[in-house]
Amino acid sequence: MALWSGRFEEGASDFTQRFGASLPVDKQMYAEDIAGSRAHAKMLAAQGVIAADDAAAIDAGLQGILVDIEAGEFEFDINDEDIHMSIERALTERVGDAGARLHTGRSRNDQVITDTRLFAKKLCMQLMAGNVALRHALIDTAQRHPHVIMPGYTHMQHAQPVLLSHHMLAYYWMFERDFARIKYAMRAADESPLGSAALAGTTYPLDRSMTARDLGFAATTQNSLDAVSNRDFLLDLDYACSVSMMHLSRLCEEIILWSTSEFGFITLSDAYSTGSSIMPQKKNPDFAELIRGKSGRVVGDLVALLVTMKGLPLAYNKDMQEDKEGVIDAVETLLDSMTCATGMVATMTVHKDAMMESARKGYMAATDVADYLAKKGLPFRKAHEVVGHLVLECEKRGCGLEDLSLADFQAENPLFEADIAGALDLPAIVDARTTQGGTGFAAVSDQVDAAVASLSRDEAQLS
Repeated sequence: MALWSGRFEEGASDFTQRFGASLPVDKQMYAEDIAGSRAHAKMLAAQGVIAADDAAAIDAGLQGILVDIEAGEFEFDINDEDIHMSIERALTERVGDAGARLHTGRSRNDQVITDTRLFAKKLCMQLMAGNVALRHALIDTAQRHPHVIMPGYTHMQHAQPVLLSHHMLAYYWMFERDFARIKYAMRAADESPLGSAALAGTTYPLDRSMTARDLGFAATTQNSLDAVSNRDFLLDLDYACSVSMMHLSRLCEEIILWSTSEFGFITLSDAYSTGSSIMPQKKNPDFAELIRGKSGRVVGDLVALLVTMKGLPLAYNKDMQEDKEGVIDAVETLLDSMTCATGMVATMTVHKDAMMESARKGYMAATDVADYLAKKGLPFRKAHEVVGHLVLECEKRGCGLEDLSLADFQAENPLFEADIAGALDLPAIVDARTTQGGTGFAAVSDQVDAAVASLSRDEAQLS
């Protein structure tokens, strides 16, 4: 019998019972539901709302249920509708009237959102740990390949030479920002709504600060209507997952390209590759492709919750039951994707000669040749035009800028001297980028130090 059945003469049909049940999803929150109930019972006794003996019986009963669930000995019944009713039914069966007193001063509305906030905080901690592991792999790759030069691209065209370590650290900083977004979502969830009841608060003398402290919340919510209807913190979490999946998708797109025969920059470990059922020679970057594809479903989870919430009046509506499944999917997908990407980055083989050979193509010294003239006093726009003519001449000859003679350079502008050769040397071009955050060897070394320090700060928050 449903816990709300007093008002009804008929029960729900089997179909509507299954259709309306959230138990298959929210039973994952059993630990949070039990923790919230234990804190609520303890507070009720402290406030004199229920007897101390009843509170003790409730606490013992809830601890027994927790042990049974974790041992796989608890039977979930779809007729219970959700995890909250499932645990309360079992508790009442075990401890009698004391269990029936647990719900005093509480609604499923504030119970649900309390569980959800606790669960969201736990999910955020898991994501933050996965994020830190991925960033470790990126820093490690940068440190293992400090002098590898590769082409940098804009519009997927060769632009300027950069260090592979610089490229890896670009993703490091993306994921550092993702850590901050996840942490923000955790802070957004860190307010206790327990005691808000259905929507208007309650007449019982509840101590909301006591339950908030017991449950590890940083604060209590300020408005009971908002408390039971707020899902912003889940949207924050969905958004953080979506952005992080987008960053993973970008990283995987480059891994896919770099592992092709056309690029040949890396070889993926066999553990992160698959073959073909018909072509024996194939080694496919399937897992990188899967991460790229899964980014769409995580973005879909965000959009689904936004659409669910957009038209809801205050306060609680059954639509909100749809809030958890997408978030759980987004978090699990991101966690798995980060784990896979961490392994791919940590185990891939870098082909530095192929990267350097590619960096020699595409007139990648052109900007430095223009800078050479500008430093000699020629306005940069005119220098840009001069070098453009030189590149055009190279295209006609089928050669590179380094193949031109000093006479060829001086034919375009007399400011060119024999030291122009220094502006054509790739390591020198890279090392000349000395500005903070640039791709010069010293600048990247400083950047690695900054990344290591930031990772250490973030990792300390996981303990």
